[in-house]
Amino acid sequence: MLKRNTLSTTMCHHIVSQLAAISIPHDVHEALKEEKWKKAMNEEMEALQKNHTWDLVTLPPRKKTVGCRWIYSIKLDSKGNVIRYKARLVAKGYTQKYRIDYGDTFAPVAKINTIRILISIAANRGWLLKQYDVKNAFLNGHLEEEVFMDPPPGINYTDKVCKLNKALYGLKKSPRAWFGRFSSFMKKIGYKQSDADHTLFVKHEGINVTAFIVYVDDMVVTGNNSEEMAKLLGLCARQ
Repeated sequence: MLKRNTLSTTMCHHIVSQLAAISIPHDVHEALKEEKWKKAMNEEMEALQKNHTWDLVTLPPRKKTVGCRWIYSIKLDSKGNVIRYKARLVAKGYTQKYRIDYGDTFAPVAKINTIRILISIAANRGWLLKQYDVKNAFLNGHLEEEVFMDPPPGINYTDKVCKLNKALYGLKKSPRAWFGRFSSFMKKIGYKQSDADHTLFVKHEGINVTAFIVYVDDMVVTGNNSEEMAKLLGLCARQ
Protein backbone atom coordinates (compact mmCIF):
# COMPACT_ATOMS: atom_id res chain seq x y z
CA MET A 1 0.00 0.00 0.00
CA LEU A 2 2.84 2.39 0.93
CA LYS A 3 4.62 1.66 -2.38
CA ARG A 4 1.46 2.29 -4.39
CA ASN A 5 0.83 5.60 -2.61
CA THR A 6 4.44 6.62 -3.20
CA LEU A 7 4.07 5.91 -6.93
CA SER A 8 0.84 7.91 -7.06
CA THR A 9 2.47 10.84 -5.28
CA THR A 10 5.46 10.72 -7.64
CA MET A 11 3.12 10.69 -10.66
CA CYS A 12 1.17 13.66 -9.31
CA HIS A 13 4.39 15.60 -8.78
CA HIS A 14 5.48 14.78 -12.35
CA ILE A 15 2.18 16.01 -13.80
CA VAL A 16 2.27 19.20 -11.74
CA SER A 17 5.85 19.90 -12.80
CA GLN A 18 4.94 19.31 -16.45
CA LEU A 19 2.02 21.74 -16.24
CA ALA A 20 4.15 24.33 -14.44
CA ALA A 21 6.82 24.14 -17.13
CA ILE A 22 4.39 24.82 -19.99
CA SER A 23 3.30 28.35 -20.78
CA ILE A 24 -0.26 28.41 -22.08
CA PRO A 25 -1.00 31.56 -24.13
CA HIS A 26 -3.49 34.07 -22.76
CA ASP A 27 -4.28 35.50 -26.19
CA VAL A 28 -3.58 35.04 -29.88
CA HIS A 29 -0.60 37.41 -29.84
CA GLU A 30 1.23 35.21 -27.34
CA ALA A 31 0.28 32.05 -29.24
CA LEU A 32 1.63 33.29 -32.57
CA LYS A 33 5.09 33.66 -31.02
CA GLU A 34 5.45 29.87 -30.57
CA GLU A 35 5.46 27.37 -33.41
CA LYS A 36 3.64 24.62 -31.48
CA TRP A 37 0.65 26.85 -30.80
CA LYS A 38 0.61 28.19 -34.37
CA LYS A 39 0.49 24.58 -35.55
CA ALA A 40 -2.42 23.85 -33.21
CA MET A 41 -4.32 26.89 -34.55
CA ASN A 42 -3.67 25.84 -38.14
CA GLU A 43 -5.01 22.35 -37.40
CA GLU A 44 -8.19 23.83 -35.92
CA MET A 45 -8.68 26.15 -38.91
CA GLU A 46 -8.16 23.26 -41.34
CA ALA A 47 -10.80 21.21 -39.51
CA LEU A 48 -13.26 24.13 -39.59
CA GLN A 49 -12.67 24.77 -43.28
CA LYS A 50 -12.95 21.07 -44.15
CA ASN A 51 -16.27 20.99 -42.31
CA HIS A 52 -17.45 24.09 -44.24
CA THR A 53 -18.28 25.74 -40.92
CA TRP A 54 -18.81 29.19 -42.45
CA ASP A 55 -18.97 31.26 -45.62
CA LEU A 56 -17.30 34.64 -45.92
CA VAL A 57 -19.90 37.34 -46.61
CA THR A 58 -20.50 41.07 -46.25
CA LEU A 59 -22.48 41.78 -43.10
CA PRO A 60 -26.10 42.60 -44.08
CA PRO A 61 -27.65 45.88 -42.86
CA ARG A 62 -29.02 45.88 -39.29
CA LYS A 63 -27.28 42.58 -38.51
CA LYS A 64 -24.81 42.11 -35.65
CA THR A 65 -21.94 39.70 -35.29
CA VAL A 66 -21.01 37.35 -32.47
CA GLY A 67 -17.40 37.62 -31.36
CA CYS A 68 -15.01 34.68 -31.02
CA ARG A 69 -11.76 33.84 -29.27
CA TRP A 70 -9.06 31.19 -29.13
CA ILE A 71 -8.86 28.82 -26.17
CA TYR A 72 -5.54 27.03 -25.62
CA SER A 73 -4.95 23.83 -23.67
CA ILE A 74 -2.73 20.76 -23.54
CA LYS A 75 -3.53 17.05 -23.49
CA LEU A 76 -1.51 14.70 -21.29
CA ASP A 77 -1.15 10.93 -21.40
CA SER A 78 -1.60 8.67 -18.36
CA LYS A 79 2.02 9.32 -17.33
CA GLY A 80 1.68 13.09 -17.43
CA ASN A 81 3.58 13.64 -20.68
CA VAL A 82 2.32 16.17 -23.20
CA ILE A 83 0.88 14.43 -26.26
CA ARG A 84 -0.93 17.32 -27.91
CA TYR A 85 -1.21 21.09 -27.91
CA LYS A 86 -4.79 22.13 -28.57
CA ALA A 87 -6.28 25.37 -29.88
CA ARG A 88 -10.05 25.71 -30.15
CA LEU A 89 -11.98 28.55 -31.72
CA VAL A 90 -14.93 29.38 -29.47
CA ALA A 91 -17.82 31.72 -30.20
CA LYS A 92 -18.75 34.30 -27.57
CA GLY A 93 -22.22 32.86 -27.15
CA TYR A 94 -22.79 34.82 -23.97
CA THR A 95 -23.48 37.89 -26.14
CA GLN A 96 -26.44 36.17 -27.86
CA LYS A 97 -29.93 37.22 -26.78
CA TYR A 98 -32.78 34.75 -26.23
CA ARG A 99 -35.58 34.91 -28.86
CA ILE A 100 -33.46 37.28 -30.94
CA ASP A 101 -30.32 35.29 -31.75
CA TYR A 102 -31.53 31.83 -30.69
CA GLY A 103 -34.56 29.86 -29.50
CA ASP A 104 -34.77 26.84 -27.21
CA THR A 105 -31.55 25.23 -26.04
CA PHE A 106 -30.79 21.68 -24.97
CA ALA A 107 -27.72 19.74 -23.87
CA PRO A 108 -27.72 15.91 -24.04
CA VAL A 109 -27.03 15.01 -20.40
CA ALA A 110 -27.74 11.43 -19.38
CA LYS A 111 -29.73 10.70 -16.24
CA ILE A 112 -27.56 9.30 -13.47
CA ASN A 113 -29.99 6.40 -12.87
CA THR A 114 -29.77 5.39 -16.53
CA ILE A 115 -25.97 5.33 -16.31
CA ARG A 116 -26.12 3.18 -13.18
CA ILE A 117 -28.54 0.70 -14.77
CA LEU A 118 -26.44 0.44 -17.93
CA ILE A 119 -23.26 -0.25 -15.93
CA SER A 120 -25.11 -2.77 -13.74
CA ILE A 121 -26.39 -4.70 -16.79
CA ALA A 122 -22.91 -4.72 -18.32
CA ALA A 123 -21.38 -6.05 -15.07
CA ASN A 124 -24.01 -8.77 -14.61
CA ARG A 125 -23.76 -10.02 -18.19
CA GLY A 126 -20.00 -9.67 -18.53
CA TRP A 127 -20.25 -7.17 -21.39
CA LEU A 128 -17.47 -4.85 -22.49
CA LEU A 129 -17.84 -1.28 -21.24
CA LYS A 130 -16.10 1.51 -23.13
CA GLN A 131 -16.04 5.28 -23.18
CA TYR A 132 -15.72 7.21 -26.44
CA ASP A 133 -15.17 10.90 -27.03
CA VAL A 134 -16.98 12.23 -30.11
CA LYS A 135 -14.37 14.25 -32.00
CA ASN A 136 -15.42 17.86 -32.68
CA ALA A 137 -19.00 16.89 -31.83
CA PHE A 138 -20.63 20.32 -31.86
CA LEU A 139 -19.08 21.24 -35.22
CA ASN A 140 -21.39 18.71 -36.90
CA GLY A 141 -24.65 20.41 -35.96
CA HIS A 142 -26.57 22.44 -38.55
CA LEU A 143 -27.83 25.84 -37.46
CA GLU A 144 -31.43 26.85 -38.05
CA GLU A 145 -30.85 30.49 -37.14
CA GLU A 146 -28.81 32.97 -39.16
CA VAL A 147 -25.61 33.67 -37.22
CA PHE A 148 -22.81 36.01 -38.27
CA MET A 149 -19.45 35.87 -36.49
CA ASP A 150 -16.37 38.08 -36.42
CA PRO A 151 -13.30 36.63 -38.18
CA PRO A 152 -11.04 34.53 -35.93
CA PRO A 153 -8.45 36.64 -34.07
CA GLY A 154 -5.16 36.68 -35.94
CA ILE A 155 -6.84 36.23 -39.34
CA ASN A 156 -7.71 39.12 -41.65
CA TYR A 157 -10.64 38.54 -44.02
CA THR A 158 -10.76 42.23 -45.15
CA ASP A 159 -14.27 43.61 -44.55
CA LYS A 160 -15.84 40.14 -44.47
CA VAL A 161 -17.57 38.27 -41.67
CA CYS A 162 -18.28 34.58 -41.14
CA LYS A 163 -21.84 33.42 -41.85
CA LEU A 164 -22.02 30.18 -39.89
CA ASN A 165 -23.31 27.04 -41.61
CA LYS A 166 -22.47 24.70 -38.73
CA ALA A 167 -22.57 25.06 -34.98
CA LEU A 168 -19.47 26.22 -33.15
CA TYR A 169 -18.38 25.65 -29.57
CA GLY A 170 -19.72 28.46 -27.41
CA LEU A 171 -22.96 29.10 -29.30
CA LYS A 172 -26.15 28.65 -27.30
CA LYS A 173 -27.66 26.22 -29.82
CA SER A 174 -24.54 24.10 -30.49
CA PRO A 175 -25.44 21.11 -28.23
CA ARG A 176 -29.03 20.97 -29.49
CA ALA A 177 -28.00 21.30 -33.15
CA TRP A 178 -25.45 18.48 -32.89
CA PHE A 179 -27.60 16.09 -30.86
CA GLY A 180 -30.56 16.53 -33.22
CA ARG A 181 -28.47 15.54 -36.22
CA PHE A 182 -26.72 12.76 -34.29
CA SER A 183 -30.04 11.23 -33.11
CA SER A 184 -31.47 11.20 -36.63
CA PHE A 185 -28.39 9.44 -37.98
CA MET A 186 -28.34 6.79 -35.24
CA LYS A 187 -31.99 5.96 -35.91
CA LYS A 188 -31.22 5.53 -39.61
CA ILE A 189 -28.58 2.88 -38.86
CA GLY A 190 -30.89 0.84 -36.66
CA TYR A 191 -30.71 2.29 -33.15
CA LYS A 192 -33.83 3.00 -31.11
CA GLN A 193 -33.94 6.06 -28.89
CA SER A 194 -35.36 5.51 -25.42
CA ASP A 195 -38.53 7.37 -24.47
CA ALA A 196 -37.53 7.33 -20.78
CA ASP A 197 -34.10 8.88 -21.43
CA HIS A 198 -33.48 10.45 -24.84
CA THR A 199 -29.72 10.08 -24.44
CA LEU A 200 -29.99 6.26 -24.42
CA PHE A 201 -29.80 4.34 -27.72
CA VAL A 202 -30.16 0.56 -28.15
CA LYS A 203 -29.69 -1.72 -31.18
CA HIS A 204 -30.78 -5.37 -31.37
CA GLU A 205 -29.45 -7.75 -34.04
CA GLY A 206 -30.66 -11.25 -33.25
CA ILE A 207 -29.05 -12.17 -29.92
CA ASN A 208 -26.61 -9.28 -30.17
CA VAL A 209 -27.23 -6.08 -28.25
CA THR A 210 -25.39 -2.76 -28.36
CA ALA A 211 -26.35 0.14 -26.11
CA PHE A 212 -24.83 3.53 -25.46
CA ILE A 213 -25.64 6.67 -23.56
CA VAL A 214 -24.59 10.22 -24.41
CA TYR A 215 -23.31 12.81 -21.96
CA VAL A 216 -22.76 16.08 -23.85
CA ASP A 217 -20.07 14.87 -26.33
CA ASP A 218 -19.00 11.65 -24.57
CA MET A 219 -20.46 8.17 -24.99
CA VAL A 220 -20.52 5.18 -22.65
CA VAL A 221 -20.95 2.06 -24.79
CA THR A 222 -21.67 -1.55 -23.83
CA GLY A 223 -23.05 -4.75 -25.34
CA ASN A 224 -22.11 -8.21 -26.57
CA ASN A 225 -21.44 -7.13 -30.17
CA SER A 226 -17.77 -6.11 -30.35
CA GLU A 227 -17.98 -5.52 -34.11
CA GLU A 228 -20.78 -2.97 -33.72
CA MET A 229 -18.91 -1.29 -30.87
CA ALA A 230 -15.86 -0.96 -33.12
CA LYS A 231 -18.07 0.72 -35.75
CA LEU A 232 -19.21 3.24 -33.16
CA LEU A 233 -15.59 4.00 -32.28
CA GLY A 234 -14.84 4.64 -35.95
CA LEU A 235 -17.90 6.88 -36.21
CA CYS A 236 -16.79 8.96 -33.21
CA ALA A 237 -13.26 9.30 -34.60
CA ARG A 238 -14.54 10.61 -37.95
CA GLN A 239 -16.83 13.27 -36.48
